Amino acid sequence: MGQKVNPHGMRVGIIKEWDTQWYADKKHFADNLVEDNAIRTFIKKKYYDCNISKIAISRVITNAGVTVKIYSGSPAKLIGTKGENAGVLKTQIEKITKGKAVSVNIIEVKKTDTDAQLIAEFVALQLEKRVAFRRAMKQAITRAMKGGAMGVKVMVSGRLDGREIAGSEKYHEGSIPLQTLRADIDYGFAEAHTTFGIIGVKAWVYKGEILGKAAEEPKKEGGNANVNA
Repeated sequence: MGQKVNPHGMRVGIIKEWDTQWYADKKHFADNLVEDNAIRTFIKKKYYDCNISKIAISRVITNAGVTVKIYSGSPAKLIGTKGENAGVLKTQIEKITKGKAVSVNIIEVKKTDTDAQLIAEFVALQLEKRVAFRRAMKQAITRAMKGGAMGVKVMVSGRLDGREIAGSEKYHEGSIPLQTLRADIDYGFAEAHTTFGIIGVKAWVYKGEILGKAAEEPKKEGGNANVNA
């Protein structure tokens, strides 16, 4: 299936869903697409410290309401003590959507150690603090495996340790079945801005297989197959 394919994109419609869910005609499709990108860019840039894993956007009817679901490892920072931060965030998104009705749902990511996006951002933050990249990668992998992941792979690319020529190194533990479409593989990417340039960080987390109802339910057979002896 190739090495450059996003594992989430290959599994959409099989075991995963689109991060953006809406339908529009040719007249409004491009505007909605630009609007979604502006919302994601704004939230991710302004609230980067809130450990945002994913932003899902849905629309019921064209030019109607916009529902934004923010999956965060630190929801308390987004909500605020009395919900004032959530109200400010909603107002800012309404300015981007030019007055459309906006609904903001903040969902907590309970297992932050096994979230691929948060793992990539953790490693990137460690690199910006001048921590050795091997130490940061192995530390993130160890935390993810202790958190219940069945397999983890982390790769960094760039001028590692100030090398003259950019390269990439990766470490993994457990299994990462990228070509098994029923395998639930989470993927994340982040960038570390260092004195030697930008270092890209990629993370893959394998959380087990997702089987359909036909595979989960045992087949009924005749005779004494369903009799407890």
